[in-house]
Amino acid sequence: MANGTKEKWDPALTRLLTSLQQASNLPSTDEELGFLSDLLQSKELHALFHVHNKVISNGSSDKFFPILSTSMDVVADVLEELINRPHMSEDCKELFYLLQKPHVQGLLCAHDSVAQKDYYPHLPEIPPPEADEDEETVKIVQLVKSNEPLGATIKTDEATGKIVIARVMHGGAADRSGLIHVGDEVVEVNNMNVEGKTPNDVLKILQNSEGTITFKLVPADGKASGRESKVRVRAHFNYEAATDPYIPCKEAGLDFKKGDVLHIVSQDDAYWWQARREGDRNMRAGLIPSRALQERRIIYERTQTKDGEDAENDDFDREQIATYEEVAKLYPRPGIYRPIVLIGAPGVGRNELKRRLIDIDPEKYKTPTPYTSRPMKPGEVNGKEYFFVTREQMEEDIEASKFIEFGEYKGNLYGTSAESVKAIVHAGKVCILNPHYQALKMLRTPQLKPYIIYIKPPSLEVLKDTRNANHARSTFDVNNSRGFTDEEFNDIIKSSARIEFLYDHFFDETVVNADLAVAFSQLLTAANRVETEPLWVPASWVQ
Repeated sequence: MANGTKEKWDPALTRLLTSLQQASNLPSTDEELGFLSDLLQSKELHALFHVHNKVISNGSSDKFFPILSTSMDVVADVLEELINRPHMSEDCKELFYLLQKPHVQGLLCAHDSVAQKDYYPHLPEIPPPEADEDEETVKIVQLVKSNEPLGATIKTDEATGKIVIARVMHGGAADRSGLIHVGDEVVEVNNMNVEGKTPNDVLKILQNSEGTITFKLVPADGKASGRESKVRVRAHFNYEAATDPYIPCKEAGLDFKKGDVLHIVSQDDAYWWQARREGDRNMRAGLIPSRALQERRIIYERTQTKDGEDAENDDFDREQIATYEEVAKLYPRPGIYRPIVLIGAPGVGRNELKRRLIDIDPEKYKTPTPYTSRPMKPGEVNGKEYFFVTREQMEEDIEASKFIEFGEYKGNLYGTSAESVKAIVHAGKVCILNPHYQALKMLRTPQLKPYIIYIKPPSLEVLKDTRNANHARSTFDVNNSRGFTDEEFNDIIKSSARIEFLYDHFFDETVVNADLAVAFSQLLTAANRVETEPLWVPASWVQ
């Protein structure tokens, strides 16, 4: 092989061949060594390595450059050269006909277009600025119309009757241009004067326009701040822009589901915020109803409810109307675990789920010892089953809001103190609670930071079938000596619906307890997730 050729050998293959030739104790036959030596010296293998290295080196920089952008001209020169030959060989004839095939011509034409970046839109010449009689400043803005909305809405100015830019959607085409701002007066659209026209008239002009859209605008006196806010909220209702009769522009709306986390980028408008779904790569923001607007809607809907149709909801807390809640990421803290709170109706199975979770690791999962004012019975130990205190002491502590929940049974007070929960957390354990749902307001604090899991019953039919099939004992019976009655099953369903209506915006997760084993598996997964993953919580908890 000539020295000039050897110089083009791949260095890695050359080193491998040298090592092979120097090795004398390989467990191989002469035939195998000869085959491998020939392979490492073959032109074909070195050519493949050369191509491979080229692709890898180009790919690592993410930059591919065309060698030329005039392949069609080259083909024309080749065809002319071929046709001028007095005698064409068979190979020349084949090439001559191949280069004229439509597919080859189309491929080369597309190559030249990409190489010349001919796919960029061609904007027409911007007309020279015009001097109005009053010398009012006018700016000309051109946008390329595509499948993407322009990202701006218009309205009629109540004072002047002129068409003005009402809002500019963050991340949209209008916003990216940097030339269109809230308050700009629209004078012309595609050389059509819009004086005296309505916003709908202007929208029709835009819809019928093709290619580029040219706006003649009178700049607003001052530009509104274009900085995005960093507010994140969790939505507590479903929203679909297409069904909202009041949204200024349905195409600009952002649909979302209950529980979605939204990035609120602008709250400049009192009724329509601009937002993106958290993690959405689409940089264009969409319109959503503001908190004030949604609260007004919810209150109106509830006042319109027919008498008796929603009787269990007549005492809803007007301060707890669920719309949006500002949230932030809370990261797991080594050795400090969030309490897990199981909320649900009596009889839904919370006690059994709690018992199973504690039984898995009694040293890790703990439940606080309750307090009581009843006398100690023989054999009981203070601090084991209960902390025994006087009624007067418990009443003082209740008045001082030291109990997250309390109640009276047969003339004696019972309760769980907030300090006992904190003691478990500070001891590096996971506190498991299953309080009455009314305790949620006392529990859901920045100090405790609980993870609240709602234990929901299945449908009434499934609830009956599963409990009866497993011979479940009624928790409404003090002695647990009988099964559930139909009335008790109905009470579970009714109580659950009431709890959801009042407090579902507090729930971090919902577990449907149809099959106890499946429900426990979901509960255990949730408990592990709380320990290991950053999760969204009320923003005040991380400030």
